[in-house]
Formats: sequence, C-alpha cells, structure tokens
Amino acid sequence: MLLRLQEFWQRITDGFALQDLWAQFRADARSGYQFYYREIDHRPLEKESGWKRFWRIVRDLFWAMMMKLSPGRRVLLLMALVLLLIPPIRIVTNDAVFETGPASFWGAVLLLAILALELSDRVTMKRDLEIAREIQSWLMPSKAPAVPGVDIAFATRPANTVAGDYYDAFFRPNGRLLVVVADVAGKSVPAALLTATLQASVRTLAALDSTLPELVAQVNRYACEQSLQGRRFTTAFLAELETGTGALTYVNAGHNWPVLRHASGAIERLESGGLPLGINLPLPYKSGTATLATGDLLLIFTDGLVEAEDAEENEYGEERMLQLLQSPPADASGTVKRVLASVDAFVGLTRQHDDITCLALRMT
Repeated sequence: MLLRLQEFWQRITDGFALQDLWAQFRADARSGYQFYYREIDHRPLEKESGWKRFWRIVRDLFWAMMMKLSPGRRVLLLMALVLLLIPPIRIVTNDAVFETGPASFWGAVLLLAILALELSDRVTMKRDLEIAREIQSWLMPSKAPAVPGVDIAFATRPANTVAGDYYDAFFRPNGRLLVVVADVAGKSVPAALLTATLQASVRTLAALDSTLPELVAQVNRYACEQSLQGRRFTTAFLAELETGTGALTYVNAGHNWPVLRHASGAIERLESGGLPLGINLPLPYKSGTATLATGDLLLIFTDGLVEAEDAEENEYGEERMLQLLQSPPADASGTVKRVLASVDAFVGLTRQHDDITCLALRMT
C-alpha cells in the first residue's frame, strides 16, 4: 500500500520536492493574477481605500475570470457557487423529520464538470499549438551551417508553445554569410504568424543582388504592409560576414545591441541602423561595420534574455551577461549554454514571460 502511494505521489508531482512545488504554485498564481489584473479598470480603485478597495478588486477579478468562460459555463459556475453555499435543510413536521443532503456535493460535481470542459479545450488547443510549433521548427534552422573558420550556435526558448523570435544563418548568392535575429512584437500565435512571413520575406529577398541596407529596406517595406499601422513592428539585427577576411557589415533595426567581444577582452556594441521594421516605410537604414579576428565572439540576443525576471521581478540585465563574456568558453555552443544556464539560475521557477533567443558566432 505504501509503495502504491509513493508511486501515485511520484506520478502527480513528477518528482518535484514540496518546496519546488510551492515555488511553482506561487509563480503560477502570480502570473495568473497579473493576467486577470490587467482586465481591471483601475480608475475607480484610486478613490477607494481599505476593505472597500479590497472587495472591489475581488469583485473585478471575479468578473474578469467569469467573462473568460462561455455563457453556458458561466451559468454552471454560478449554480456551483450557489450550491456550495447552501447548507443542509432540515424540515420538521408532526409526523417526521426530513433533512436534505449537502448541496455542496453537487456544487463540487459542477465545478469538476467545468474543469473537465476547460481541460478538454486546453488539450485541443495545445495539440494545435504543438503542430504549429513543429511547423515553426521546420522554418528555423535546426543546426548551424558549416562555415570554415566560423563557429556558430543558437538556441531559442518560446514563452509559450510558439514564439515570435526569428533567427537564421545562411549564405547569400554573393558568397557572404547572412546572420539574422529578429523579435516580432508580442508573443504566441499572432507573433509566430508574422515571424513565418518575415522568415519567408528575408529568405526570398536575400536571394536578390542587393546590398545589406537595400535588403533591410525591402524587408521593412514588406513589414510595413503587415504591421497593422505599426502595432506589429519587429526589431531585427542583420549582418553580412566576409568569412575570409572577417569583415562584418550590419544593420540594427531597433534591436538590442549585440555584443562583440574581441580576443583582447575589449567590448564593442553594434548599434548602427534605425527604427524597428514595420514603423516607417520611407526610412533609410544606415549600416555599420566591424572586423572579426580569430578568437572574437559575437553574441546576438533578444530582449527576453536581459529582461528575464526572478520571483521579486528583478531583471537579469545586461551586466550579468557581460560579466559572463569576460571569460567565455572556447566555442560558440558553450557560450550559448552558459548564458542560458545563468538566466535559468537567476529566474529559478519563475514563469518565462517573453521569448528568449541567443546566437553566438566565434571566429576560429
């Protein structure tokens, strides 16, 4: 019997210790509260204080959760709550005493029925999202191209099942290696759909005979057509590398400044470019240049890395990342793994709130 209980507990907890389960619950509760809290109109709360403010928040949170359900399930939930509050009824007559059973039992049954329906919807949606994730993984490179004298590695972690980050590395017809890291505003399915169109446009336009600024301008033109009047903009970093000489030409379209760590230990930030893609159609983009020598490391990342938060909502920040790059591993893969491990150690069990993508390029 004890062995069965242990197996049952192991299956339920997936081997997590109680303190880890509690930390995970706290992280989920905080994330759920923040999700519903955004639905609240905060203007009336400014006039309230004490218990009035507390009960107004409780009421608004209740309605925020209620309105996420379908009308039929709202009725079931109300019925369940009413049944949970009804005490047993005792009826005394001249001949007998009648006592109804606890109505809370049927309230619990209704709550379980609502839970089963919501889980069914979630499983169906998750299956569809898993298919979308597979399709997205086909669009992104699964491994870095083999480039003599250049070591490349990348990794991505979506905040949800599908991501709004895009990364790529391939050769253009002019013989230069094109490296791309982009971040579409938003998360999940809407951002993933725009990521797919961005990937297709970059791949198609990169096959044409054009300079890097011209390529970025063409991608920006396409992004403006799909950006819903600038609401779905994209930050991006695109760079062309002459693998023989180490000459790098790049355009930073509103993206986090990549870090170029020279073998000497000097740090250079690549910031030349312009606004994010999809905001201003006629905007020209300026290109920057750099030279990569043997032992130099280029790290490109999305804002989800440096803006990762721990349980106290402290950001990971660039300082921690730059400290890691003072003595990076000898290969690009080791650099990516070390950076992501550092982020994991910092955030702990806190739920990831944004997509994280990291690409490292090292001259060997």
